[in-house]
Amino acid sequence: MARCTAPVRGHHSAAAAADCPACGGRYGKKNSFRVYGSGYSDYGSYSSPSYSSGRSSTGGSGRRTRKPRWSGAGSATWYTPEQVQALAAVRENIENLAVSQPDLRDVFLCHAWDDRQASARELHDLLEERGVRVWFSEKDLGLGVPMMRAIDKGLVNSRVGIVLVTPAMLRRLPAEGIADKELSALLRRERLVPVVHETTYEELEKVSLLLASRAGLNTTEESMAEVATKIAELVAT
Repeated sequence: MARCTAPVRGHHSAAAAADCPACGGRYGKKNSFRVYGSGYSDYGSYSSPSYSSGRSSTGGSGRRTRKPRWSGAGSATWYTPEQVQALAAVRENIENLAVSQPDLRDVFLCHAWDDRQASARELHDLLEERGVRVWFSEKDLGLGVPMMRAIDKGLVNSRVGIVLVTPAMLRRLPAEGIADKELSALLRRERLVPVVHETTYEELEKVSLLLASRAGLNTTEESMAEVATKIAELVAT
């Protein structure tokens, strides 16, 4: 009886199979059957799947992006793995507070006084357009109301603090003014998201190592509108 030569020579092509004394009669030189890694032509060719990483949220840098569990199925927003990791603990606290304290405001917006009519106002408006309930000094500090008491109340009654880190904020923090007191209160809780705008983490490290140690969002990598969308998804319950 003829013995198959596959164990020694292998059948890596149709010709090799046809030359085998045991298999040649079954497949013949004209048979298109292929074996051992070349695919099965009778069932169509196979190619390894390609995985699209989605649109990069880092300005087209090519970094793989993903969607966190709190991002809705219909959302077109993508996150870097670093963003997902940084926001996951904040999201967990938000979910717990949504159960235990459902009446809390979504966001406390901490900003430098100089930004109140510029970038802070822009972020506030973008968040509110997305249905986020924001504590914002420009609208929530009433006439005659003690400022620090109102801010303290806003901090206590908000699920998450957004710190808008700008050149103005970096100038204000060393003076230990109101923004510094807000930041100190927020840093004591795992409910803080820095938004770095028109500056860098390297510059922030020179002023506050604690705040710089918190990963967040950055408008050099995406627009303020995209940042607002991610915050809105983060706080949605």
